[in-house]
Amino acid sequence: MGALSLMLSACSGQFWANALTPRWGYDRHADIAYGDDPRQTLDVYVPSDKAAHAPVVVFFYGGSWQSGDKNGYRFVGQALASRGLVAVVPDYRLYPPTTFPGFIEDGARAVAWAKAHAADYGADPDRLFVSGHSAGAHIGAMLATDGRYLAAAGASIADLAGFVGMAGPYDFLPIRDPVLQRIFAPRETWPRTQPIEFVDGDEPPMLLMHGAADETVYPKNSRNLANKIKASGGSAQLEIYPDVGHIGLIAPLAAPLRMTGDQLDVFANFVKEIASDSPR
Repeated sequence: MGALSLMLSACSGQFWANALTPRWGYDRHADIAYGDDPRQTLDVYVPSDKAAHAPVVVFFYGGSWQSGDKNGYRFVGQALASRGLVAVVPDYRLYPPTTFPGFIEDGARAVAWAKAHAADYGADPDRLFVSGHSAGAHIGAMLATDGRYLAAAGASIADLAGFVGMAGPYDFLPIRDPVLQRIFAPRETWPRTQPIEFVDGDEPPMLLMHGAADETVYPKNSRNLANKIKASGGSAQLEIYPDVGHIGLIAPLAAPLRMTGDQLDVFANFVKEIASDSPR
């Protein structure tokens, strides 16, 4: 896993992950607008042998809310499609020029789009999941805990069947990095930027995955969120991977690394189990 996993930590890594991603087994519908801003576009990955009423997963990539491009995440779209899921991978506005909550608002618009258009791609709008890695997991978790954003986009937390977070920052106060301080300013409203602050037990079921060796986003973020959800009467499945770092957690979604970890299977099995209990 070593060399390829390290490659995934940089833009060149995404290039190689995508270059080695199979081009068969799915159809990619690219650059679909969900808003007027150039960053408000998304790609849809549809399994070639899709089953009726397939679950749909909206996946937000990471990048410290400052970088990222959906074109670098074909490997994620292919991974989810390979398990029979319809994947939606949006771009969203970054810092600069936007700050919190601009990227959350874009996430809400993308999810509302997926709800409205899932059936166009053979997916079931009643089996709608949000997911993400790192900063993208923060976006997904905010949508799954603070109902204001989906409501403003014409959707609802009740529309979400579940959430899958990979190495997400959910409880990261105080903010010490100067750039992040500007992204999440003003200081007095920092608590309103933390998914954990909105947990009340009514969240959709959550799968929280984290590497024990993650030094970018500490595992306590997932542990704390899982503990609060359970204490509030909600459902949270916590998976901590020993000796796995921040990039190593998502690396096994890339086709060349798929045999190095069970993250994709854990992800897909969670979605399918929850979806099987969702009404149609």
